[in-house]
Amino acid sequence: MQHNVLILDFGSQYTQLIARRVRELNIFCEIFPYNNFPTDLSPYKAVILGGSPFSVRAEDAPHPDLSQIRGKLPMLAVCYGAQYLAHFSGGEVAASNTREYGRANLSYIKEDEVFFQGISPNSQVWMSHSDSIKVLPTNGIKLASTHDVEFAAYRIEGETTYAIQYHPEVFHSTEGTKMLENFLVNIAEVPQNFTPNAFVTDMVSELKEKLQDDKVVLGLSGGVDSTVAAVLLHQAIGKNLYCIFVNNGLLRKNEFQNVLNQYKGMGLNVKGVDAGDRFLSELAGVSDPETKRKIIGRVFIEVFDDESHLIEDVKWLAQGTIYPDVIESVSVKGPSATIKSHHNVGGLPDYMKLQIVEPLRMLFKDEVRRVGATLGIDPELLGRHPFPGPGLSIRILGDITPEKVQILQDVDAVFIDGLKSWGLYDKVWQAGAILLPVNSVGVMGDERTYEKVVALRAVESTDGMTADWVHLPYDFLMKISNEIINKVKGVNRVVYDISSKPPATIEWE
Repeated sequence: MQHNVLILDFGSQYTQLIARRVRELNIFCEIFPYNNFPTDLSPYKAVILGGSPFSVRAEDAPHPDLSQIRGKLPMLAVCYGAQYLAHFSGGEVAASNTREYGRANLSYIKEDEVFFQGISPNSQVWMSHSDSIKVLPTNGIKLASTHDVEFAAYRIEGETTYAIQYHPEVFHSTEGTKMLENFLVNIAEVPQNFTPNAFVTDMVSELKEKLQDDKVVLGLSGGVDSTVAAVLLHQAIGKNLYCIFVNNGLLRKNEFQNVLNQYKGMGLNVKGVDAGDRFLSELAGVSDPETKRKIIGRVFIEVFDDESHLIEDVKWLAQGTIYPDVIESVSVKGPSATIKSHHNVGGLPDYMKLQIVEPLRMLFKDEVRRVGATLGIDPELLGRHPFPGPGLSIRILGDITPEKVQILQDVDAVFIDGLKSWGLYDKVWQAGAILLPVNSVGVMGDERTYEKVVALRAVESTDGMTADWVHLPYDFLMKISNEIINKVKGVNRVVYDISSKPPATIEWE
């Protein structure tokens, strides 16, 4: 696979969005921390420097070594990157009188510049910085201004180096994707060859070469990622793929049997293992969300170890890890630092003696779905909402009991079935219910009750890196609330989560 574009992460919450916009141009890209990127840059056609919450004037500001990049590869410096080039290359960066945050419009664009080819006069861009470039770096040429920012964009004479103080990757920069295309395609001449068909062809070939006649065991979850990974592997190695679907006791209502039925007829060799009691026993009395994740990850691996020993000569464990899992599990100074651990990222204990293969490791969720469509997987299965690896454990705030699991399964079933029956399911990227660790007073009939509160969550998103809450119809919410309270014993209050990511996350733990 051609790498094409290298993105250096300085801790900005927007770094992943840069990658998404680049991928939308059918250009493959990778994100690396600014202080730990590949020494061999020969596969890369261009480099993008991301933003950062830090000021370039601060003593602890990220300070990358660009000696192997600058002047040797086309480079686009975004926000912090633009200020970094100015500050350390003969220019001047100073604190702004006011923080420059939000929408702005380009008031000046230099004529006949390829970077702004096809860009409208007064094009809207998104600013997010507290410093401003007061003097351009040596050989800097001004390309664009806004009413408040004189050097909104510049390039460096004698180099294929461009810099912008705004964020082209966010939705509010209305022609930001076009600017990225101008830089990557028209200036850096990066090939636009990263398509689902090309990925399938390359990945199946790569898997055949890597795995040969080895046996591979894969944990299926019923979700999009593990299913697409399974079909890719099945195309590559056929009968040498052994799929195991583990019931951790924290799946949705009736999901264990429903998922096993779903895989029938797909040609996959699948074995169901009901280990729910084992997981719930280990989780008894545990409230800390990170501890829950680690316990589930450990027990999951132990179950796999038990099952893999029943298959002779297994050498590989396949996982449905996708790119956001990888990004969020690599610590980078700043807000994009690790937020949570992922039990499917980071390797296996030594005793397991299996190598890991992750065919979807470099894909975002929407890209996984497009690859799945190319593979001919049932659209209904591809359209399933994401479901967290730790299952309902991170939707039960506090300790976990079988009774709480049943309550949440019943609530979740009412909510999800309701979305489907109202034709809303496919308009939502992810939905679920959360059992809160509080009781509230209520009245049922002539009796006073003191029972559980549940929160409903529905978000729209492209890849889960950012998300907005969905404006579900009031009539729907009213009906679902009544149905939950009437049908699910132990719940007397329903609330709806209207938080976006960021600053909130999609899951509550």
